[in-house]
Amino acid sequence: MRIDAHHHLWDLSRRPQEWLEPLGEIHRSFGVDDLPPGFDRTVLVQVLPDLDETREFLSLAAASDRIAGVVGWVDLTAPDVGDVLDALPAGLVGVRHLVQAEPDPRWLLRPDVQRGVRAVGARGLVYDLLTLPPQLPAAIELVNTLPDVRFVLDHLSKPPLATGALAAWEADLRELATAPNVVAKLSGLVTEADWASWTLADLRPAVEVAVEAFGPSRLMFGSDWPVCLLAAPYADVVRATEELVADLTPAEREAIFTTTAATTYRL
Repeated sequence: MRIDAHHHLWDLSRRPQEWLEPLGEIHRSFGVDDLPPGFDRTVLVQVLPDLDETREFLSLAAASDRIAGVVGWVDLTAPDVGDVLDALPAGLVGVRHLVQAEPDPRWLLRPDVQRGVRAVGARGLVYDLLTLPPQLPAAIELVNTLPDVRFVLDHLSKPPLATGALAAWEADLRELATAPNVVAKLSGLVTEADWASWTLADLRPAVEVAVEAFGPSRLMFGSDWPVCLLAAPYADVVRATEELVADLTPAEREAIFTTTAATTYRL
């Protein structure tokens, strides 16, 4: 069994997605039936900061043999965040907020946010970190402040592959990886490189740093479909990751494509 630990869905007839308007190729609806073949189970990840979207995703997961769990959204700053989490249907495996869109690089360290993340962890759920490189220092402080919460770093915090200026990102990623309560996703990398001309050589530095810093047992594959279509077809994203980790042992590759996601999200 192989697990795609990060993909999205959206139905524009139900919920407009303004962020998609300039992205013509993916500015259309994507449903469960559009999911490409190749992976037995998947993790469906929130798109909008919208509790109704999370409820809809949980309904889709309940009706699908492929979607093993949902990383949804709740308002972490709400006083009743724990009650909101408790009222959601089965299938929620994690929570994510679009931290990358927050102008305050230390947003994760706000007391109300930390209280919300504690509520997530207290319910056995994962908190997915969606950060940009300048927000990594706050993420480092957060994961060390809350050692009992399990964290997953999405997209390796979006290293600037298109420019190759990786030194600051690498230093912070390595520091984050020293926290044992954090794992990371090999996901979203093709869209951080040049969409039209990326090669394996462009992605390799980030993957090598991640493998060395986290180790294969703390890494998982995610396609970031359909966002990845901006830079590559689904099969090319899978193939690129397979080639980049081809020198690892079979057990290490199994961790990346199956075991880490299954264990971390308790699928």
